[in-house]
Amino acid sequence: MRVVLAHDYLIQMGGAEKVLQSFQEIYQDSPVFVLVYDRKLDRIFPAEKIKTSWLQYMPAAISKYQWYLTLMPQAIESFGVKGADVILSSSSSMAKGIITGKNTMHICYCHTPTRYLWHGASEYIKDLGYSYLVKKIIPIFLRSLKNWDLVAAQRVDVFIANSKAVQQRIKQYYNRDSKVIYPPVETDKYYIDENLGDYYLIGGRLVGYKRYDVAVKAFTKLGIKLKVFGDGPEYSKLKKMAGKNIEFLGNVSDSVKSRLYRQAIAFIYPQVEDFGITAIESMASGRPVIAYFKGGAIETVVSHQTGEFFEEQTWECLANKIIYFKPEKYDSTLIKQHAERFNLDRFKVQIKNYINNEWIKFETNRVFTIKK
Repeated sequence: MRVVLAHDYLIQMGGAEKVLQSFQEIYQDSPVFVLVYDRKLDRIFPAEKIKTSWLQYMPAAISKYQWYLTLMPQAIESFGVKGADVILSSSSSMAKGIITGKNTMHICYCHTPTRYLWHGASEYIKDLGYSYLVKKIIPIFLRSLKNWDLVAAQRVDVFIANSKAVQQRIKQYYNRDSKVIYPPVETDKYYIDENLGDYYLIGGRLVGYKRYDVAVKAFTKLGIKLKVFGDGPEYSKLKKMAGKNIEFLGNVSDSVKSRLYRQAIAFIYPQVEDFGITAIESMASGRPVIAYFKGGAIETVVSHQTGEFFEEQTWECLANKIIYFKPEKYDSTLIKQHAERFNLDRFKVQIKNYINNEWIKFETNRVFTIKK
């Protein structure tokens, strides 16, 4: 079985890229087709394995890839993928639109239906650093992209969803069924520490839809220590609204992040995510999660066993939860055991077995059709 991999674009490391990295570890000889590729990721994704589209050679293709949004469908469809038995795409936007031959099965690991076209269009436009006029024009282009996205989704033979929340969206927007296989978390990088600090923790990519402002406001009002790791377009805004009790650490190394997790009182999770790797990383460190009751957190956090939920995405509701939170009632060992359900080895076994079984069914059906 010859497997070819596809991904939207390789310009930064995030949860989707870690899934692709796992795919590469399973299918080590497979090329990876992407729209654009930043060579700074060469240590993780070797350049000799990467096949880029013609967008790679456009001006500022890496730093300003959003400029070419309307050209991306043409670029992804331009790939000539030949001789593959299976195309395994890792997609939250364009990669699912890659065109295959009739003898090739396309399995799409879907991180979410394209957020800026379906369930997050307004937030996407709001977060863009463009003028008011440009932001008024963008929805016109998004409508045509939405039509393309729907057509592209029908090219996929089999969908894998990264959570039940995404599974529901795939059904709602694309009218397609899917299998849920949770993404991998490198739980072995995190461990329990008996020496807890006096702070709560939050962090990740600092963007608007993750609603870090809810946590910053709550902790500023309470005067309780909060540490924030990560960087992004919301960094300056969040820092301006924060009290002196809130410390912004910027991007941190893996070793520092591991220490921050394991010594925190709890991890704060105010956002709605498709899955949510940072919450799992906290639990892998034996620390409970205080999460907004929506999205992937509902599937990964067990109420009053590995964390707690707040019902409204407001600073007042979060602050009330913090006031009555009792960290001493949580068992770090049990929390870590729960996190191991999402480890890397589990993911690799599930993905490999599922793809093998689906390919056997595909081949059997294809041969039967030919004979018939």
